[in-house]
Amino acid sequence: MGFSCGIIGLPNSGKSTIFNALTTLSVPAQPYPFCTIEPNVGIVPVPDERLIKLGSIL
Repeated sequence: MGFSCGIIGLPNSGKSTIFNALTTLSVPAQPYPFCTIEPNVGIVPVPDERLIKLGSIL
């Protein structure tokens, strides 16, 4: 099972900082607008016991 989401917001509002904290990656987070123009992609495991049970049933 997969789930996709994105982080949107105003320029220079901390989106890259949150992305770095969630994914433990190191994308540039500079104190000026439009530092990161290209999208960054990260994968974060979110353990959920319900998914394991559903996977065994299906």
